[in-house]
Amino acid sequence: MLRYILLALGVLVLSLLVWNIGPGNIYEAASKLGPTALLAVLIPSVIMYSVEAYGWKVVLGQSAQRVPFWRLLTIRTAGEVVNMTTPTAYLGGEPLKAYLLKKHDVPVADGAASVVIAKTTMTIAEVFYILMGIALAFWILGVGSSAGQTITAALLSVGLLVGSIGGFIFIQQRGLFASMLSLVKKLGLRIKALETHEAHLCAIDQTIQNFYSHHQKAFYASIGLYLLGWMAESLEVFGIIYFLGGSVTALSALSIGALAVFIKGGSFFIPGSLGAQDAGNMLLLQTFGYSDVTGITFALLRRFREVVWIGIGLLCLAMVGKRGLTKDQRVESPS
Repeated sequence: MLRYILLALGVLVLSLLVWNIGPGNIYEAASKLGPTALLAVLIPSVIMYSVEAYGWKVVLGQSAQRVPFWRLLTIRTAGEVVNMTTPTAYLGGEPLKAYLLKKHDVPVADGAASVVIAKTTMTIAEVFYILMGIALAFWILGVGSSAGQTITAALLSVGLLVGSIGGFIFIQQRGLFASMLSLVKKLGLRIKALETHEAHLCAIDQTIQNFYSHHQKAFYASIGLYLLGWMAESLEVFGIIYFLGGSVTALSALSIGALAVFIKGGSFFIPGSLGAQDAGNMLLLQTFGYSDVTGITFALLRRFREVVWIGIGLLCLAMVGKRGLTKDQRVESPS
């Protein structure tokens, strides 16, 4: 029920923003982008998805040889559409990715471990990206402005996130699922799903621990690839503002892109971050000196990109789901 309330509030906030600024003003600004410009705006997200899929492939190890890159990209896109459309802190699609890998003969332990590790390296890269954006914002806007106070608060929040990631990696090295099972038992709880799959969960822990012990180069390579993927968002920011007729530099686009990622992450509990992400993006662009019309149009164009990828993700989900079903039917059919 809560998610529906948050979704309704998000729709209300976005509607009020559009109404207050004026649909006509927004349409006039958006009309500056023709079909060619809209396609150009989508190119950075294609780069981002492709590079990030390769970042996942790096941590998949030898099992990656069993899955063609284009198929891995399809699976990741299918999982991300679940992350984008459900209020699960962008985690709901991760078990789906592991399940779909199993359909391609990737061992459960390898697939699930790769999903956990890839999520870790992606988040580390995201923090680096946000820190880069905050540093650039201080340099561009100055530390004495009201914006400087907001950025300082963001920096403190990122500091907490860094600590959380460090703790998460530490727990993974000690045994993520074993720690969960131990905690559940200490609390006197019985979760049948965990108890039934205890052996599989311990196998996943062992695979994760082995990766951190023997594959440090792959770990850092994945972080680097994900960082490149995040930075591709800055190309999108640059393109949108440029096509809207605004003056933009590469450094300001990098800062805006990183801070926009931070805003989106902070509103994970709202389905699609609806309303909060849009208002945050508008205020962010106003902080960098752009008009409210440019800000809200920027936010809506990024929504357009998300809608396109949700459509692509649903198509990918249908494709990989159909393949998995066909394979299961083939295995179960009598010879």
